[in-house]
Amino acid sequence: MVETLNFRSLQKNIKSEKSMQPGISSYTYTWAIGVPGKEPENPMTIFQLIEKAAELGVSVVQVADNLPLDRFSETELLKIRNFANNLNIQIEVGSKKMTDENLVRYIEFASFFESPIVRFVIDGEDFQPGLEEIHTIIKNALPLLEENKIILSIENHDRFKAAEFVGMVEKAESNFVGICLDSVNSMGAGEGLETVIEKLAPLTVNLHVKEFSVKRVFHKMGFIIEGCPLGKGMLPVDELIQKVSPRCMSAILEQWTPPEETIEATIEKEARWAEISIKYLKDTLINQ
Repeated sequence: MVETLNFRSLQKNIKSEKSMQPGISSYTYTWAIGVPGKEPENPMTIFQLIEKAAELGVSVVQVADNLPLDRFSETELLKIRNFANNLNIQIEVGSKKMTDENLVRYIEFASFFESPIVRFVIDGEDFQPGLEEIHTIIKNALPLLEENKIILSIENHDRFKAAEFVGMVEKAESNFVGICLDSVNSMGAGEGLETVIEKLAPLTVNLHVKEFSVKRVFHKMGFIIEGCPLGKGMLPVDELIQKVSPRCMSAILEQWTPPEETIEATIEKEARWAEISIKYLKDTLINQ
């Protein structure tokens, strides 16, 4: 077992060996890749997603569970890796449903792509483990994570509170378990961004930058939370980037793009927002 790293004590004292890199995700282009029931005629492929990263001038693509790597054959995976390498794009591996089997499978994918992290949403179809089961799953995976020098990056989703995600990392007692901090998800657990940043930023190894706005509905009895281009909403991007752990390797743009009347118009808006947002993200990182 490697020596335990205290994320919190190192936050102010350690400078990262590598600066935080901007990137895109398969959840940057959710509509283009395909929302169930609203699939486009020609969904975006993983190769087009990698090309898009090169077009936008970013060096990281996080391939998440809406474009699952386990659907590709070994030959296809090799083509994907070679294609990304030729464009100098780093693939980050992500998935959901963190069973023992699925975690092992995606650690292997991460090793294949030389991904420094494997990002996981814990829950999945017919799988909502309790905290003790989660601790056991993480403990079981530690030898493989440590052997391959891959960090398990657990995303704050809306079933658990921030303090419970902190417990998952601290109980693991390993350098190779951290947080994927999503800037909006925890609102579904009734927690605001201030709480999430305070508790999870020191443990963050991967950041999901997702802009949002909060608007009161016309009858004044409630609010709507939805996405918007980065820098046009309520997300304190500068503060978020400044407060995450120096170990945070990438800032990945994700988008909650409200749909238009047609899927074509929605995809066009999603692409336009991505261009605006990536420019804002790159400028913000440069000015840190």
